Amino acid sequence: MAGSHPYFNLPDFTQPSPPSTPPSLPSHQRCRPSDATKGLLVALLGGGLPAGFVGPFSRMAYQASHFPSLELLICRCLFHLPIALLLKLRGDPLLGPPDVRARACLHALLNVLSIGCAYSAVQVVPAGNAATVRKGSSTMCSALLALCLESQGLSGYDWCGLLGSTLGLIIIVGPGLGTLQEGTTGLYTALGYVLAFLGGLALSLGLLVYRSLDFPSCLPTVAFLFGLVGLVGSVPGLFVLQTPVLPNDPLSWSCVGAVGILALVSFVCVSYAVTKVHPALVCAVLHSEVVVALMLQYYVLYETVAPSDIMGAGVVLGSIAIITAQNLSCEKEGQVEE
Repeated sequence: MAGSHPYFNLPDFTQPSPPSTPPSLPSHQRCRPSDATKGLLVALLGGGLPAGFVGPFSRMAYQASHFPSLELLICRCLFHLPIALLLKLRGDPLLGPPDVRARACLHALLNVLSIGCAYSAVQVVPAGNAATVRKGSSTMCSALLALCLESQGLSGYDWCGLLGSTLGLIIIVGPGLGTLQEGTTGLYTALGYVLAFLGGLALSLGLLVYRSLDFPSCLPTVAFLFGLVGLVGSVPGLFVLQTPVLPNDPLSWSCVGAVGILALVSFVCVSYAVTKVHPALVCAVLHSEVVVALMLQYYVLYETVAPSDIMGAGVVLGSIAIITAQNLSCEKEGQVEE
């Protein structure tokens, strides 16, 4: 028949054509983010950004009702204790397996010391400067410790990002260190910077210890131990070293609650990220906390932000971009990343 000839089999343009769908890749060719990419993104979005609110909120609580640093640490530790319910439901020991229990407790102690130093420092120096010194010391100490103890090297781009972020922190805090006042005020300010540095050192040691822990319920266990060790150490110290305060204004309690929730989120995300990527790179990405703290310091606390702070924040952001771009990669499903 004539209708069967190929020249007569023309498409019917009066009927709507089915929607075109892009060809799907075979399962073995699909890409997913690599472990390094996931670790850096979690550290940036879940670790650095929430942590940037902690310092300014802590300072607001202190300015509103002279909320002492140890009492703030106790309130933060209380948010970690409900994790015990999760461990009980899973049937895991609260303190971890016996063979790693000592290291898990050491990790909790180092984190408690780091947070205690940070909360004490933020009460005598600007929140942005305290976060700057703490993050800078944690980054360089993490790089040196991992290089010496783990023999884990970094690429040239990673070192460029690390040195750039450290340079940005020096630009931020350098002018303030050069104009310390003499007398009691200057002594307290210098002590605040020393505490911030020690807090960064303790943080880097804690991250290194955490990388050595390897058991199924590692993350919830160390989160619970942080709350437990923090309470055991802070409650006696509060009554010996400081005077407990019971604020009666909603602002103080709102700040304390925000500090507890945001700090818990940051703690969990940083602990996860450090198992996926080099701890020095995690600390470098956490420098985003400094930028957030400086913004809140200016817009919320109405504290002066110098031009050097803005310049240093720009250098920090550029360095974070270098580190993130260098480590952004994907791997094909079904393949194991080397």
